[in-house]
Amino acid sequence: MFDNLQEKISSSVQKLRGQGKITEKNIQSTLDEVRKSLLEADVQYKVVQSFIDSVREQALGQDVLTGIEPGQQMVRIFSQELTRILGGKSPEIPSPAKGPLKILLVGLQGTGKTTSAAKLALYCRDEKKKIPLLVPADVSRPGAKEQLYTLAKENGLGAFEHQMDDAVSICKTAISKQQGRELVGDVMIFDSAGRLAIDESLMDELARVRKVIQPDLVLYVLDAMAGQDAVRTAKIFEEEIGFDGVILTKMDGDARGGSALSVHMVTGKPIFFLGVSEKVQGLELVHPDRLASRILGFGDIVSLVEKAQKAFDEKQSAKLAQKLRKNQFTIEDFAQQLQSMEKMGSMSDILGMMPGGAKLKKALPSALPEKEIQKTKVIISSMTLAERRNHQLINGSRRLRIAKGSGTSVQDVNRFLKQFLQAKNMMARISKMGVKGMRRGGLF
Repeated sequence: MFDNLQEKISSSVQKLRGQGKITEKNIQSTLDEVRKSLLEADVQYKVVQSFIDSVREQALGQDVLTGIEPGQQMVRIFSQELTRILGGKSPEIPSPAKGPLKILLVGLQGTGKTTSAAKLALYCRDEKKKIPLLVPADVSRPGAKEQLYTLAKENGLGAFEHQMDDAVSICKTAISKQQGRELVGDVMIFDSAGRLAIDESLMDELARVRKVIQPDLVLYVLDAMAGQDAVRTAKIFEEEIGFDGVILTKMDGDARGGSALSVHMVTGKPIFFLGVSEKVQGLELVHPDRLASRILGFGDIVSLVEKAQKAFDEKQSAKLAQKLRKNQFTIEDFAQQLQSMEKMGSMSDILGMMPGGAKLKKALPSALPEKEIQKTKVIISSMTLAERRNHQLINGSRRLRIAKGSGTSVQDVNRFLKQFLQAKNMMARISKMGVKGMRRGGLF
């Protein structure tokens, strides 16, 4: 996400380093390069022009702050302007005066509405501590209803199961059953039908569905890989149906980022969420300032820490720390840590939140960390409980059995055991020495 844009903007700003002050002459080439980078990222032309004009006005309309070089000044201005075109502040999900919160998802077919409905339900349950109820009202796409039922079942989510084929009747019945307490849920998420293109029947159906639901929040689901055409379509939806915000999907794909940087300025509506993976957990609430920081290559440490806090259980972490101090860390403990790491997302997601993430990802072979993690998990799963709790039991014959059971080689098993022991010893050393000891010991 934004990797190419991040590299190009960083490269452009670097050229200002060492300059005494900002002048129209020395920022012109930087602004020209940034304009080109934004257009290549498929950002809408008017949005690009607004961004460049505002940056130039701010850069030339102020004195250089004492002790801050032009490159740093420009980064600060870029950050402010990127935050502005991304919406300025994080949007908030409304709280209805009474009854359940009703959220309607709209958009074209193929944008990921159904998956987004399940992701949003999981977000409401895990982050907002609500009881979500999914309502499949897409009667146009074959399998849409079954897909939502499957996602609901796999993730322990409630769903309104029905055999109806009229979207308006489905929504009306679901609301009636929820009010009559036949269905449980204080957040109702309605998945509506889409088409391959805007047509009169789609808009008519959505208008009738919206009238019946009277939603508290309408979210337009936009495919980030579709570029400016998708943003233009969103504008038409806003004019004819109306919506309150946007979910940008497929941000982990080969998306150039143009949709994210254009949609707020074009529609006037905020981006609520980013879909960052195919996993149902892959939904991020948008913080424009943090997103701007990522685009500029400074990462998003706040979001990374928040992910870690959710992924790692506090009691489990305290227990692990005690085991490390006593040098009792086992392969079983290692496997639990792998599971917690996976909850944070892919290695690509994690690196993207770190300063210089684009360069780190470029230096890493594609998908290699994920493949190695999966291989490690298979090796561990082929061990007995006794072996996972005491690695010293794993002799030559056991290594051969583990390799055969995991579909790997004895060399792979040996490599894992060596890496485990190195990690175990390092973690035990860090735990005993503390920060001051690490410095004396030359760890950093």
